[in-house]
Amino acid sequence: MRQIDIQRMAGEARLNAFHYRVLIWCALIIIFDGYDLAVAGIALPSVIREMGVGPTQAGFLVSTALFGMMFGNILLGTIADKIGRRRAIAICIALFSVFTAAAGLCKDPVLFGAARFLAGIGIGGVMPNVIAQMTEYAPQRVRSTMVTLMFSGYSVGGMLAAVLGKGLIESYGWQSVFIAAGLPVLLIPLILKSMPESVPFLIRRGRTDELKRLAGTIDPAYRPGADDRFVIADADVSASAPLRQLFQQDRGLSTLMFWLSCFMCLFMVYALSSWLAKLMASAGYSLGSALTFVLVLNLGGMIGAIGGGWLADKLHIKYVLIGMYLMAAVSITLLGHPMPTGWLYLLVGLAGASTIGTQIVGCAYAGQFYPIGIRAAGIGWTLGMGRGGAILAPIVIGVLVGMGLPLEQNFMAIAVPGMAAALAVLMIQHARSASVAADPRKATTSGERIDISQRPANSNT
Repeated sequence: MRQIDIQRMAGEARLNAFHYRVLIWCALIIIFDGYDLAVAGIALPSVIREMGVGPTQAGFLVSTALFGMMFGNILLGTIADKIGRRRAIAICIALFSVFTAAAGLCKDPVLFGAARFLAGIGIGGVMPNVIAQMTEYAPQRVRSTMVTLMFSGYSVGGMLAAVLGKGLIESYGWQSVFIAAGLPVLLIPLILKSMPESVPFLIRRGRTDELKRLAGTIDPAYRPGADDRFVIADADVSASAPLRQLFQQDRGLSTLMFWLSCFMCLFMVYALSSWLAKLMASAGYSLGSALTFVLVLNLGGMIGAIGGGWLADKLHIKYVLIGMYLMAAVSITLLGHPMPTGWLYLLVGLAGASTIGTQIVGCAYAGQFYPIGIRAAGIGWTLGMGRGGAILAPIVIGVLVGMGLPLEQNFMAIAVPGMAAALAVLMIQHARSASVAADPRKATTSGERIDISQRPANSNT
């Protein structure tokens, strides 16, 4: 009887059409996700004017989606291992497409907030699932690069919202950019047909024929046998009690540090995405110029994600993250000081690279840290606990804007969490990560040690 470890097979595979298909679908889903999330910040000045709400109330309106994302991160990130990752992704797309479009039909702030909350469940739920999907199937040598390249679609979605926002809002009103978000629901049948299912789910359900087809797609040299038995290296990790398992095998401190760093990073990301246009408009820039800053912010996020992922594959993902967080603290602080427009655009781009881009690299790190059986849950809980920072950011910055504080103090409040996030990442115990368990030599790059006797046995015989 042959024991086939598809996780190892995927990690050692050469890039082929299968990997690019997974990458394209995941990136496309994240583009839709990024658009749906950014559209509220793009339309915020118009929503404030038409609904007659103040800055603090506007911050709460933006945060309703973020409350939904917190539930989506945890709920749909956890149950994906029970209902299948493919089905969980389809549910998420339906939620964020339908209810973002519905928000564009609302004229009452309460109904608008309710629609954004429901959309937020889908927006948040899709993130841990596509990260886990890409991490599971990407070859080990380019895993960080592929995950961050896929997740850079988040920035593409933000840029798409900024570009469409400049034209659609002026011509058709702010509602138009929300209604346009309903189109992705039409792609759900194609996604269900083309997206591969997660390996642990297929193994638990005994779907051997589907596993054989999947193995042949990942590695064309594989020839199925009648007695093939499919296993995963992390055989001790099951889908039951995933939260408890995040704290087992000395992962507790690292899990808390992932949560803290994500909290601080998402505070910076959502403070900028929600209030940058408004802050720049209050500094004297026109609406068109303020939206251009949002475009540059997301372009920087895309460059930072891809560049950070490339560096993480070449150097060490933990210390790449620390450097990016420190760059965020510096660049955002400098945004509050007067300077030529060209330098301001450069700083906005750096801020995007070191916040949006860093969040994406951080998610890639979480995906590599947790074993495959709890990977979606680990990412989901990281994003869910970190979502508190995203929820607080629009409200806190809204209060500061309402107080009429100087511009530099507003940006300093956004920058300080970067220092805290860098310290949190420094305390993550890299030697406890799943990637080191598979290859203990990786622990030496961070000066940490691991007991090689704890390494999982090779199950591919």
